[in-house]
Amino acid sequence: MNRRQLIKHGAWFGAAVALAVTGGEVISRVVDADAPDPFPKDATLRFVQVSDSHIGFTGPANTDVSGSFHRAVKQVNALKHRPDFVLHSGDLTHLATPAQFDQVKQMTSELKAGRVVFVPGEHDSIDDAGQKYRAAFGKGTQGDGWYSFDLQGVHFIGLVNTLNLKKLGHLGEDQIAWVQRDIAGLHSDTPIVVFSHIPLFALYPAWGWGTDDAARVLRMLARFSSVTCLNGHIHQLFTKTEGNVTFHSATTTAYPLPKPGQGPAPAPVTLPAGKLHDALGIREVGYVRGRPGLAVRDQTLA
Repeated sequence: MNRRQLIKHGAWFGAAVALAVTGGEVISRVVDADAPDPFPKDATLRFVQVSDSHIGFTGPANTDVSGSFHRAVKQVNALKHRPDFVLHSGDLTHLATPAQFDQVKQMTSELKAGRVVFVPGEHDSIDDAGQKYRAAFGKGTQGDGWYSFDLQGVHFIGLVNTLNLKKLGHLGEDQIAWVQRDIAGLHSDTPIVVFSHIPLFALYPAWGWGTDDAARVLRMLARFSSVTCLNGHIHQLFTKTEGNVTFHSATTTAYPLPKPGQGPAPAPVTLPAGKLHDALGIREVGYVRGRPGLAVRDQTLA
């Protein structure tokens, strides 16, 4: 798919995109800043995804990642509807230092939401297999930090695929066995939302943008009528549907990465002056009980 086609489908950063899933098909359209709220007024729940804040990063791609993340927090707090929770889908920090984790904790405590949940990125477990991350954000989780919860009839599963990395993301036997137990008693009509840092599909394996054993989990989820997988890691928007599963990759609040294959490696991209915040953003997700799929709206930073 070339750049023009990707922009047409709302796949790359830039404009806000509204998506809805109907009969397994993802329908997308670009949303103008002044467009009406695409979410139904009777939404059963609403939540927000932020990702890849990389607190502690220093470089020309973004000389103030803390400022950008603060803008994202303010933008979430300015939404018309208070979200039921906020999800941070990993790479909270850039170097996994205690000071950086403490800064993220302080900044996310300012979010006006029912709760804030996290999954780790590979930058959050650079030197200790995620021990500092779990000490700061892993309360109530199992194993290496995975967990699940139910809200308004939706079952949410937070997975960790950033430990034991070789080339691709990896879940491991213990976590896969836990997922099987976790979903065993759920009715097939239960909407499932899975969030992880690295994509659960082979987006671009040459850069490690995929999870080598995710297919085993996705097969377990094949009996459910609606499955949505949310991830970060690639610092840009991308949407894909395979059968009953819709994948949504989120953008970042820190710095953009190149399109797949554009260069030898996914290194931070420095944009022209004044263009950075067009590549950064937050994501709103809404669900109405009894309706298929979720509504998703991606917004650039104000």
